[in-house]
Amino acid sequence: MRFFPYEEPYENQREAMDRIYNSFSRGQDVLFEGACGTGKTLSSLVPALEFAREEDKTVVITTNVHQQMRQFVADARAITREEPIRAVVFRGKGSMCHIDVGFEECQVLRDNTYEVVDAERDLAELEERQGELLEQSQRGDERAAEARSAVMDELEQVQKRVESLKETNTCEYYYNNLVGDNDEFYSWLYDDVRTPDDIYDYAEERQLCGYELLKDGMEGVDLVVCNYHHLLDPMIREQFFRWLGRDPEDVITIFDEAHNVEDNAREHATRTLTENTLDSALDELQDADDARSEPAYNVISAFRRALEETYEDAFGFGSEARSASSKTSGRRPRVDREQVGGDWEDVSITNEDKRDDLTLNFLQQYTGKGIDTELDLAVHLGRDLDEEYEEAYKNGESTTREECQTLRAATFIQSFMDESAELGQYPVVSVRRDEGTDEVYGRAELYTCIPREVTEELFGEVYATVLMSATLRPFDVIGDVLGLDDPVEIAYGLQFPEENRRTFAVETPALFASERDDPDTQAAIAGVLRDAVRFTAGNTLLFFPSYAEAERYHDRLSREFGGDGAGTTLLMDEPGTAVEDLRKRFVEDDDAALFTSLWGTLAEGVSFDGDEARTVVVVGVPYPHLDDRMEAVQEAYDRTFADRSGRDSGWEYAVEIPTIRKTRQALGRVIRSPDDFGVRVLVDKRYTEAGTREMGKYSVRETFPPEERAEMLDVEAEKLKFAMLNFYSDMDAWTGDPPTP
Repeated sequence: MRFFPYEEPYENQREAMDRIYNSFSRGQDVLFEGACGTGKTLSSLVPALEFAREEDKTVVITTNVHQQMRQFVADARAITREEPIRAVVFRGKGSMCHIDVGFEECQVLRDNTYEVVDAERDLAELEERQGELLEQSQRGDERAAEARSAVMDELEQVQKRVESLKETNTCEYYYNNLVGDNDEFYSWLYDDVRTPDDIYDYAEERQLCGYELLKDGMEGVDLVVCNYHHLLDPMIREQFFRWLGRDPEDVITIFDEAHNVEDNAREHATRTLTENTLDSALDELQDADDARSEPAYNVISAFRRALEETYEDAFGFGSEARSASSKTSGRRPRVDREQVGGDWEDVSITNEDKRDDLTLNFLQQYTGKGIDTELDLAVHLGRDLDEEYEEAYKNGESTTREECQTLRAATFIQSFMDESAELGQYPVVSVRRDEGTDEVYGRAELYTCIPREVTEELFGEVYATVLMSATLRPFDVIGDVLGLDDPVEIAYGLQFPEENRRTFAVETPALFASERDDPDTQAAIAGVLRDAVRFTAGNTLLFFPSYAEAERYHDRLSREFGGDGAGTTLLMDEPGTAVEDLRKRFVEDDDAALFTSLWGTLAEGVSFDGDEARTVVVVGVPYPHLDDRMEAVQEAYDRTFADRSGRDSGWEYAVEIPTIRKTRQALGRVIRSPDDFGVRVLVDKRYTEAGTREMGKYSVRETFPPEERAEMLDVEAEKLKFAMLNFYSDMDAWTGDPPTP
């Protein structure tokens, strides 16, 4: 308990800390689900710090949610006031660089600057030596005079080297790091838990590079707070652990909001190559004076032509042409060129019984001495060109550190040809419109379907891992998907008084995509939402399957509320609106309704405490867009996680369970403390007990954990207002007269 910063732990928190500590003692990973109020962070962090202190290890706690990062800093500060720990909060170089250069440029500047300082130190030592020898020679020491002559020759050479190095590109901030005394910085750094912004401001004021100082001072720290990127990217992780001065087996990792690890791991493993990069590579090869440039140009240009042919073949001329084409040819539906916008739009290229269209077009376009041979030449030429670019920047011949596009293109094409047919890899072509030229161009992509290809290695090499979230169950699924071997499973439901909350499952028509435009369905949904907003004693959050649905009902209720003069403020979460600004407008009101998508940023990681929001409504079952990518993930999961019981692993693992996790996250936006109270409303028959009996596989109620199902009360649509009125009256929540049903 020495690392527990408060007087007493919550109920179940002490038990959780004991179980997690014992898991560490056995070297086991932990899956930890805890609802709001169970104190997940300290339940994981306290035993991790205790075990790490005893066994000389470092704890790394990570999240992809900014608000949680701030909470980690607050917890770490509270801990260090009770039991001193050395903690650092780490962020990527891009946001901490004082001169705004990229990673590779920074690497060259750092190396050049170090060489300058190293040469200046040599120069200073030689000057000191020659001064000593001068004194000795003036006293008649002939050997000293001879030695001084040799030192003077070396001194002249080093002076020339220093002058030459100073003409190269260097970093003044890093130079000051190397020549100054940094003890004051490290004393300040570990006097408290400093954020990256704190470090940036401190360093900027003193013209120092805070990022490099932080890196140099991380060795052997007790705790590091960082984002997922530093752990999920294998190359960054290797460097990160090296900065910590730790082997992987001496690191304990804690992932918060761990239900997001799956998507983030998939994103880190996915590789892309745009048509623009291919064009840059071909321009680069035309300028290269090297015998390998011709075969390299040949193979890369063939892939470039194949990419263009693949997406051009997918273009039609409007919906009628697409429909006619798909009916008459039996081929996949075409993409309308005129409808392509600024976001990437996928073009389906996979085939059931042969390689994908891009590969087939590439094989058809290519003529040469062999794809593998010419790609190998292109990769080796690319590496040599990349070294030339680095030397040119290092020597001051170039003001920027160019990236070799040939190397990027050739390595991607190699991977695409080698891996695109493997299980778990999905080849994709996408198109978008360039806003500057209004031209459409393409992108090739290798999409990784199975995230365990990224996470399994990480979890296998570190000492132990805790994955924690309020919505992690079912544990067997998350364990399979991420590649955990026999983890300890811990789950605690909502610990706050049950009488302070109600969860209603409303018997409205199921909001299937095909039913969303039905007038009767819309009228039924709008009636429930109107009642939910009117009979909430405070603010209401409303989540929908998409922004389009949120806008539909926002506009409809705006007309209805505006017509009867109601004082409720209706807010719409629109693209481009800053989340914090919208949240501020919402919580400053005491009778507002905020409409948003469940797939937006407000559904998780943003708290609405106390009377900031009293009711949360989830409309429909917010399944993701079931496109070709999602089908590929389902197929990969089916083939990888086939269950002996015969259940549909692909649909369950890839679609249904992540969707219900999203729904549960949204429901958790209200009731954030023991004294808090509120209502949670699920608007769709698929959530109801009646839906379980009548809708079979389309029902989703059974996907919720058992204790959450037990709290779901089926209610008819027209009776929701009475149920809410009674609850808020029991809570004595109305500031004036309650509304009349």
